[in-house]
Amino acid sequence: MSRTNESRTWTALQNAGAILSCGALLFAAGCNPAPKYARPPVETPPAYKELTPADYAATDGWKVAQPQDAALHGDWWKVFNDPELNALEDQATQANQTIAQAMANLDTSRALVRQARAQYFPTLTTTPSITGTQTSGHLVNGNTGTGSAHTLADYDLPADASWVPDLWSRVRNTVRSNTAAAQASAADLENTRLTVHAEVASDYFSLRGQDALKQLLDSTVIAFQQSLDLTKVLYETGIDSDESVAQAETQLETTQAQDTNLGIARAQFEHAIATLVGKPASSFSIPQQPLDSTPVGVPLGVPSQLLERRPDIAAAERSMVQANAQIGIARAAYYPTITLSGSAGFQSNELSNWLSWPSLIWSAGPSAAQTIFDGGLRKATVQQSRAAYDASVAGYRQTVLTAFQQVEDSLASLRILSIEIKQQDAAVNAAQRNLNLATDRYKLGIDPYLNVITAQTSLLTNQQTAVDLRIQQMTSSVSLIEALGGGWDASQLPSERQIISNAPVSQMENQPPPAPAANAPPQPKSE
Repeated sequence: MSRTNESRTWTALQNAGAILSCGALLFAAGCNPAPKYARPPVETPPAYKELTPADYAATDGWKVAQPQDAALHGDWWKVFNDPELNALEDQATQANQTIAQAMANLDTSRALVRQARAQYFPTLTTTPSITGTQTSGHLVNGNTGTGSAHTLADYDLPADASWVPDLWSRVRNTVRSNTAAAQASAADLENTRLTVHAEVASDYFSLRGQDALKQLLDSTVIAFQQSLDLTKVLYETGIDSDESVAQAETQLETTQAQDTNLGIARAQFEHAIATLVGKPASSFSIPQQPLDSTPVGVPLGVPSQLLERRPDIAAAERSMVQANAQIGIARAAYYPTITLSGSAGFQSNELSNWLSWPSLIWSAGPSAAQTIFDGGLRKATVQQSRAAYDASVAGYRQTVLTAFQQVEDSLASLRILSIEIKQQDAAVNAAQRNLNLATDRYKLGIDPYLNVITAQTSLLTNQQTAVDLRIQQMTSSVSLIEALGGGWDASQLPSERQIISNAPVSQMENQPPPAPAANAPPQPKSE
């Protein structure tokens, strides 16, 4: 064949390949066996039940922020206006290892998306080689001879290309599935951050509560010591008995033991905070300071907004997208796989002619592969994918139900605690008045010292309960903020462009993904 004919043939093959590739792409664009995805509907109440506007007047030290539609910010812990808490939360952001692990998991998911996208493109390989061969001089025409040896060389520069067009959207659905998984990982990261920051705040307020109890018991020990001294004086003067002295000593020593026991809980809270902020417990400490924080107003919004504000709900929703795409991947196995492959290169046994036109070699052509019988494997795989989607739908709905439960739990706790704290403060005042009366009557010799001990014990118990209620109120405020999503929003999920970029997680811009339909049936339907 002449060089001109070879060139025309090669050009025709190139054009045919281009036409076939374009046709395959156009065909693939309209063939997606994955079900059309729509977010399954869930029941959302019009308003929260456990705290209504009629309840606002009954709250003490805590109320719903006004206006109600105001949003929490990302650094939600700053609403408590506690510089030491802010510093601890910042340390947790930078050094918490659970957060670091979640960030690494997100990077892994992003890499899987880039791996899946690589299947859109052809694979090019080359294996150049130079091979030298020497024949025996004692073999001439297959017979033993005495001729000289011959040396041969083979110069080879091949290039192979293969491409599997995405005719049935297998690659597209793989990318879609991995992208949704990466977005779920991003939501899991935000949920991890929210959980860690809430644990830091809750442990911090609990630790400060232990300091408040310590302050209370320290002052009580001093008061009981003074009572013991007074009883001893009265006993020595013959006014009181040794029994009263023994009772006063017992009460003092019991209270001292309670005071000492508080160190256990405080140490455990301090160690927990150290772990959360990424520091060894042995080299971390927080100075003592009694709890003086007050609950803050929290913007609730409406229940329907909770679906967009909770990162765990967003992760569950993205898991449904991932499972939906897996159905399309399983269905694609029913259709043939078309492979376009070709190779070209230069081959010669002389170096001077290696890259010349006559040394050109090539081959090109499509191939198809189709499974004819698999014993029901593909059908079972599709059924498995559908069952996985159904499970993800159930998981999503359960996550939503749990979210509403957690919000209502926190609202009920705050509402009831507001009422209970008022009642408990009144009980403390009454116990103090009773103690004053009992002490006066004892000094006058009207009542025995046992009445004073009873009054002192009642006052201490009520004071401890009052402190415990305020600790619960602060931790319940943190729980409510956590249940509301901590100021996060689903629009902050990274887009596919951000996921496939090489930017670190901390620098990914906040752009919303395509919004799914608001109302749709729970079961996927084919397009």
